[in-house]
Amino acid sequence: LHNHGFWRPKPLLDTARFTLSFNSWHRKSHQDSQALWKHEAVQKYLESLSKEYQQVSHQLSAHSLNDFEQRTLRRRCADLSPIAAAFQEIKEAEREVQELEAMCTELDSRDEKQLLHLALEEKESLDKKMNMLCRKLFQLLVPKEKYDRSPVILEVTAGRTTGGDICQQFTKEMFDMYQSYADYKRWTFDIVNYTPAEIGGLHHAAAHISGENVYRHLKYEGGTHRVQRIPETGMSSRMQRIHTGTMSVIVLPQPEEVDIKVDPKDLRIDTFRAKGAGGQHVNKTDSAVRIVHLPTGLAVECQQERSQQLNKEIALRTLRAKLYQQVVEKQLSQEQSARKQQLGTRAQSERIRTYNFTQDRVTDHRISYDARNIKEILSGKEALDKLINRLLEFAEIEAVTQYLENLQALEGGG
Repeated sequence: LHNHGFWRPKPLLDTARFTLSFNSWHRKSHQDSQALWKHEAVQKYLESLSKEYQQVSHQLSAHSLNDFEQRTLRRRCADLSPIAAAFQEIKEAEREVQELEAMCTELDSRDEKQLLHLALEEKESLDKKMNMLCRKLFQLLVPKEKYDRSPVILEVTAGRTTGGDICQQFTKEMFDMYQSYADYKRWTFDIVNYTPAEIGGLHHAAAHISGENVYRHLKYEGGTHRVQRIPETGMSSRMQRIHTGTMSVIVLPQPEEVDIKVDPKDLRIDTFRAKGAGGQHVNKTDSAVRIVHLPTGLAVECQQERSQQLNKEIALRTLRAKLYQQVVEKQLSQEQSARKQQLGTRAQSERIRTYNFTQDRVTDHRISYDARNIKEILSGKEALDKLINRLLEFAEIEAVTQYLENLQALEGGG
């Protein structure tokens, strides 16, 4: 390609140069997509991509290209085309906003108040359109994670608290929330393990969730979730004392083909009687299966099916997903060791969200986002989807910001 005067195609955003981390989300300079769009470095970068698209399109018409050169340029053109189109669309919307703003400054007489009101409504509509277009553009810029389209294994585990059983109750509410969310998104939600608590709560549960872009939507749910509430029974309920408890969520991507070989000699397989709801077979047959991977100490259980063989197959699939995840995390850890950053999707040690029932408020601490009406969040529908999409938007903004900071550092010799 250099013989024809072309440069080597650049990646849109090189994933080796930044990580999707929440560690620096406290920065206020890029709180939304529009604010980031106005950044000088963003404009410069998008202008360069737009020019590259024009040149690549022009070079594609050259008759002297061989098959390899044509395929390379076509791929690059396909990458750049939606970005160039979105860039021009935003520019056009921006011009419309500027024209409306100029018109609004001239409409100040009483006779023109109604027209001014209509112009302001139009401007508000254009602002929403601009934000939507900017979000679309940054989604195009940020590379899709390898596992975004994968199904997941989602696990919930109750934490501990002094007095009361709010952790187990909260864990059950959270598991029910994710099951409702899967239904809302039209995903398939298959329970593979369910260990209920004695008084109606939940100690631990796991589910296999499949559908469109499951991991993309759930990858930032992994972590410690805190609950603050007055227990419904006991001394604390009568005294109106607030208890604090925690539960943890783990989200493991499960690619369709997990190339992890497990030696049967490395496994200890135990069978036991299932616990909890499940029909007459419960506590009468040893249908539940626990598999321990001896080299790593990883243990998985499955007790949902009546067939011991089916439970064994599901448990093996879950074990492979966990072993695969260890390999993925090791690779990511090596890539990110220089920056010593944790992935937001794996930060199990830190609290990511608080559900304060007494104040009817849910707070996501990574993006300083508050949502009212806990019941709507726990219903697993529109309110939760809004929160999750807010997280995704901030992750996209952070990725672009991180990339631009790296470019500026390189240009400045840092």
